[in-house]
Amino acid sequence: MSVPKSLPTALRALGTDRKLKSGEALFRLGDKTAGFGEVIAGRLRLSRVDRSGREVILHVAGPGETIAEASLFAASYHCDAIASTNALVRVYPKSAVLAMFENDPKSAQAFTATLARQVMNLRTRIEQRNIRSALDRVRHFLSISADESDRTVRLQGTLKQLAAELGLTHEALYRTLSALERSGEIERVKDGIVLLPPLEM
Repeated sequence: MSVPKSLPTALRALGTDRKLKSGEALFRLGDKTAGFGEVIAGRLRLSRVDRSGREVILHVAGPGETIAEASLFAASYHCDAIASTNALVRVYPKSAVLAMFENDPKSAQAFTATLARQVMNLRTRIEQRNIRSALDRVRHFLSISADESDRTVRLQGTLKQLAAELGLTHEALYRTLSALERSGEIERVKDGIVLLPPLEM
């Protein structure tokens, strides 16, 4: 999600930039929390590994989004944060953020609102994961992700990364997109997918 605009300049100045290479971890499950991060460049994925050893993607964050906000109120991180590309992340120290909240209730309220939006986004992802049909799951993702002005979903990463976000194998996603293209529901364009209007009968 986006960084709260109400973060004071003094707090922003306390942020520490971390450069990450693709595949490098910002933090790991169980690490002691240091604060939340703002993605300045590149992409990071928050994930866990299930019992079978498969990585489960919880969220993928790009430039302008923040991660690990809940770590401000926890002793350790609850997942891994791995760079999907070379990335630059600004880490805001936990102690400074919590001190700001104590002294600036308006900033605390604004931050609470962003957390509420994050919960709403999480509920949407859970709803999406509960759709059993790959075809309907992809349709759901496209419908909520398309830009209203031109009905285009702009892909920020690879299709393989999107498949992981949707909880599908990349083969299943490729087959589903091909089926939607053949049926005239979508058009594949560079770095995006256009939702086509229904065919007139």
